Amino acid sequence: MSRVGKMPIAVPQGVDVQVTAEQITVKGALGTMTRPQSPLASVAKDGNELKVAPANDSAEANAMSGTVRALVANMVNGVSKGFEKKLTLVGVGFRAQAQGQKLNLSIGFSHPVVKDMPAGIKVETPSQTEILIKGVDRQVVGQIAAEVRAFRPPEPYKGKGIRYSDERVVLKETKKK
Repeated sequence: MSRVGKMPIAVPQGVDVQVTAEQITVKGALGTMTRPQSPLASVAKDGNELKVAPANDSAEANAMSGTVRALVANMVNGVSKGFEKKLTLVGVGFRAQAQGQKLNLSIGFSHPVVKDMPAGIKVETPSQTEILIKGVDRQVVGQIAAEVRAFRPPEPYKGKGIRYSDERVVLKETKKK
């Protein structure tokens, strides 16, 4: 059995989990998330814990039990604590400004870049060169952060661009004559 799939998921106080044959619903202080139940892995509620088991002895079901366990654990974490990604703008004149559900970026193009945030995602700019993307769904938060970074990824010679706050950019040496 999958090592990840064997670990139980602790359900914190204030989080309500409903497990049916078709779907898993997790409600918490920050919102509600629903995921369809996988036919290869079964989720069972046991007091303040959730346990995931493979539906049969196949290798595919074994692998899926670990995947389902990770996805359900992220749902429980998301509705209780939430997820966030921090991006940093590096470059002269690079600025970010959050306006409601829109993110305005001035990143060296002849025009400002505007990114609309989907429902459930909040964007903040503590300073002009920092962007905080927050939400309940880990996958969506990571995807939006990757899309914002893709507007101007860090270039390898000066390091200018949009990068994750914990990302290290290895700079290349310039060509010598």
